[in-house]
Amino acid sequence: MAYCLDNYKQLIARVDALCNSIAASLGEQITCSSGCSSCCTSITIFPVEAAAMREAVENLPEQRAEEIYRHVAKHADNERCPLLFHHRCLLYEARPVICRTHGLPIIYTAEGQRNSDCCPLNLNDTESLSGSSVVDLDKLNTLLVAVNSIYLSQSNSTESPERLTIAKVITR
Repeated sequence: MAYCLDNYKQLIARVDALCNSIAASLGEQITCSSGCSSCCTSITIFPVEAAAMREAVENLPEQRAEEIYRHVAKHADNERCPLLFHHRCLLYEARPVICRTHGLPIIYTAEGQRNSDCCPLNLNDTESLSGSSVVDLDKLNTLLVAVNSIYLSQSNSTESPERLTIAKVITR
């Protein structure tokens, strides 16, 4: 089943490269760093992201995986992400796509209007940005939807194609 995640892992590599490039180009204008968790709320994720997160937990030493399962169960009903522990993600390397873009400047379409957004802690001295310094969430989400669709067809999954909460994904 791991081969079913190949497209997703390739997408993650591209997203990470894009985000690292944007962060590097903006330098100290990006003040978010390890331990900054103000954007970490309880979210829903696509089945392909859920499968990657499950795989990550299954590849951990058993004791570590059990600690994560217990922590998530204890915090499943919180508004904050149930993977947060002392303002850090317990599965940082396997975090979903949206978490990888948090803090960076984004553009997206809502109600037919193009909008931009960024963490209020970042870009305080910036008047404008080049297009290469912004994550286009519409394009990124289109790619993610396509990768999720391919995953669902390749995996012969009986899972619903609906998005899932992280608490529902990381359970025993």
